[in-house]
Amino acid sequence: MDVVEKIFLTWDDVDELVDTIATRITNEFSNITHIYGIPRGGLIPAVMLSHKLGIPLTDNGYETLTTLIVDDISDSGETLKEWEGLNTAVLLHKPHTSCSVPTINGKIHRGNEWIIYPWEQDDSKTIQDYKLDV
Repeated sequence: MDVVEKIFLTWDDVDELVDTIATRITNEFSNITHIYGIPRGGLIPAVMLSHKLGIPLTDNGYETLTTLIVDDISDSGETLKEWEGLNTAVLLHKPHTSCSVPTINGKIHRGNEWIIYPWEQDDSKTIQDYKLDV
């Protein structure tokens, strides 16, 4: 099994990425009326964006075309495929591995490292949950 290097983001890193997304929403996507966080990774950044922008959260990702769908990362891109055609935002986008392209990203990440967010455990496995045999 290949060893995958991990990158540990801090809350300050996440705040900067959320600020970048919020600025883009304010400047380019003034039609956003609701924010939906994809469970689990998208919930915290969605709440942060909701507070920062004063846009309400919704528990329905299919509310309208003016709902912003938020996730933490577009790594394989499999999660975002469900929301193709809608406005999506991720903190980090890996264009070299993702089959989906989010509408907005906080930053492009060109490496293959596994990203650990401050709300995750330090010993998080370097594989997507959907690929685990349970």
